[in-house]
Amino acid sequence: MQSSRAGGPLGCCLLANAEMARADALAVESGRAVDALMEAAGVAVATVVAARFPRGRILVLCGPGNNGGDGYVAARELAARGRAVRVAALGGATPGEGPAARAAASWRGPVEAAGPAALAGADLLVDALFGAGLSRDLAGEARALVEAMAASGIPIVAVDVPSGVDGDTGSVRGAAARAAASVTFFRRKPGHLLMPGRALCGETVLARIGMPDDVLAAIGPLCFRNEPALWGDLLPRPAMDGHKFSRGHVLVVGGEALGGAARLAAMAALRAGAGLATIAAPAAALASYRASAHAETMVEALGPGDALAPLLADARRNALLAGPGNGVGAATRARVLEALATRRACVLDADALTSFAGAPRDLFAAIAGPVVMTPHEGEYARLFGGGGDKLSRARAAAAASGAVVLLKGADTVVAHPDGRAAINDNAPPDLATAGSGDVLAGTIAGLLAQGMPPFEAAAAGAWLHGAAGAARGAGLVASDLPRAYPRLLARLRRGEEPGMRAGPHEGARRRRR
Repeated sequence: MQSSRAGGPLGCCLLANAEMARADALAVESGRAVDALMEAAGVAVATVVAARFPRGRILVLCGPGNNGGDGYVAARELAARGRAVRVAALGGATPGEGPAARAAASWRGPVEAAGPAALAGADLLVDALFGAGLSRDLAGEARALVEAMAASGIPIVAVDVPSGVDGDTGSVRGAAARAAASVTFFRRKPGHLLMPGRALCGETVLARIGMPDDVLAAIGPLCFRNEPALWGDLLPRPAMDGHKFSRGHVLVVGGEALGGAARLAAMAALRAGAGLATIAAPAAALASYRASAHAETMVEALGPGDALAPLLADARRNALLAGPGNGVGAATRARVLEALATRRACVLDADALTSFAGAPRDLFAAIAGPVVMTPHEGEYARLFGGGGDKLSRARAAAAASGAVVLLKGADTVVAHPDGRAAINDNAPPDLATAGSGDVLAGTIAGLLAQGMPPFEAAAAGAWLHGAAGAARGAGLVASDLPRAYPRLLARLRRGEEPGMRAGPHEGARRRRR
């Protein structure tokens, strides 16, 4: 598998706008002609349009740059296939020079002025106005046109991204119209996965167009789409001569009032492959936990004063989870600091994070071992403040804390302090249910207990969590999610997911040690 300098496979990398520009320049330096790449891009757009919209009148809306050049090629190709095609240019003028001008010259039909009135009579719009690298908010006639497109109800196929969507952040620069499909080239951008860009792009189709993969080694991308190709070689697999202790032991800190959170997390850890899971229960709730815990989950009392330390004496408890249902306050802070002092793998979620809202530096200073923090947006704001796009915020939080940060949401981002990041896009909205986050935290803890590195464990946990949600579908509750893991893990072991190889991974096992 071809990998970047940061350890992620290049096949699932995402390119920021500047990185894509660099890839284009390197491709030209290697002998690819700009005109040939534009020709391939336009033909790819025409092919998607023809396949998904085989009938109807097409209006191709072209901007002044290379995105517009792709549109002129697509228009020419669709007309050659017998489709009824009109072309409208922003400002009414075709590009004056360069490859986009040459592409425009290849279109032999008339060119109208692109404006709201031009949309009349069209059954499909091809949005080739602006690509992912838009440098400022849409304004004036461009914004008016995009707003008219959005209001028209006419299906849209976007070239690269819908005009107005920022390829780096997924944010909307002034206005954007939702596309039925977006055709992008060589590699996706972060904005194809980050919200609201992902929702506006519709189905994203990736066209290779002849760009050489070897340019990626020179770029060294650090952002990836979260998929099995990113972490599959490090996914734990039971050894033939293994036993329950060799598969790791997760210790889940339980709360006094909300015991269901710890129970869900412990079961998720076991379903993710951990050999054992123990809930550390406060004295006041010990009887309740013992009466209601899953048969496979052990329950032990916290020490005097509900201290965690006595349970940490057993070094075989090699992955610790604190936060779900723990309560916010000094007691939770103290247990988190006890856990971090062991330098064992830790997952910090929910109340374990909020308890440090007034003193985040106390938490960050205590992080010395492998730690994954899993905040939602509110918990993130309490620790790190606000501002900026989601990818940048997750990376900044990881750099500031020294932990891997999983910033939850429809577009969950996993960020490593070294700058690596993975964006998850397989989570269905059905996951927005009570206890879902507890399952995610337990899943990551279970993978950490088996020796998976924290960045890969967080990314794999997010993917499993999303895939389980998709498998269970409408009406799911949190306890359904771990039940979906066995079938998903079996598919991964058989190599039935992209980037996975079947069979034992002894090399991965050696790398984890």
